[in-house]
Amino acid sequence: MKLTKILASTTLAATLAFSAPAFAEDSSQPIKIPTHNWSSQIVMAHVIGGIFQSMGNNVEYVTADSQAVYEAIRNGDVTISHEVWQSTFGKSFYNAMEKGGVIDAGTHAATTLEEMGVPKHVIDNNLCPGLPNWEALKNCKDVFKTADSGGKGRWLEGPQSWHGDLMPVRVEALGLADDYTVTFAGGADALWAEIASAKKDNRGLIVFNWTPNFTDADGFVFIEFPEYKEGCRKADGGDGSCGSPKGWLKKAANYKFPKTHPAAYTAFSKISFTTKQIGQMAALVDIDKMTHKDAAKKWLADNEAVWKPFTQ
Repeated sequence: MKLTKILASTTLAATLAFSAPAFAEDSSQPIKIPTHNWSSQIVMAHVIGGIFQSMGNNVEYVTADSQAVYEAIRNGDVTISHEVWQSTFGKSFYNAMEKGGVIDAGTHAATTLEEMGVPKHVIDNNLCPGLPNWEALKNCKDVFKTADSGGKGRWLEGPQSWHGDLMPVRVEALGLADDYTVTFAGGADALWAEIASAKKDNRGLIVFNWTPNFTDADGFVFIEFPEYKEGCRKADGGDGSCGSPKGWLKKAANYKFPKTHPAAYTAFSKISFTTKQIGQMAALVDIDKMTHKDAAKKWLADNEAVWKPFTQ
């Protein structure tokens, strides 16, 4: 009887072992996460890296160009991209996908807009009556002049690597070139410094910004340009006078990632941050002046209920 029970137990154990699904373990090779040159992207890189590390994975952070990163993902030099903005990076993302080696790993809950606008005090104090309608700019060039703008109103763009000549082309196409000039900031910090300075001095400022961002909490106002339509930009055959589209915020991954790091990829595919959550990440750096790494640690500690389910 005892022998029969032992044999039966052994047979049952063998059957369960044979029928149980086999889960592949993540590779010990590092997951390479790119960092670019704006706060939410860098903080989120460390947030996602922290999530991967909590699952036992190794992580490496790689400084990468925000346009060229999709080719780097395709070639396997970078593993993921966690902030693929439709307006700015959509074309580079899809071009890399067409070549092969890059997969769409899902979309964040947040929707995006990248556009020229004004700090809220410009609207509140009526410095340029008629804003946010773009046609108000025809009568306000003096409000936006600076010492280095050659007597014209200034549009302060982000680094030229972000959008190329998109804004100079728009100024020309809208018939504003006689009254306005576009200058390019060296980085995101220069944009925030200008916004803070303009607010302090109650002066006019036209500046590039985006949402989700920490400035959402202050009520930054985007200028309402002619509606974006497919093909309206100069690169797509249009005259370039249109504004920017509201778009998605996607995630990209190297095609091998689901095979080399199945658990991490599954978590990455589940990750979906809201506009408010992404703005909070950026605010920890741009308002609270924390380092990107410390900001990520704080965000992870304060938001376990948000990210833990991604790992389950």
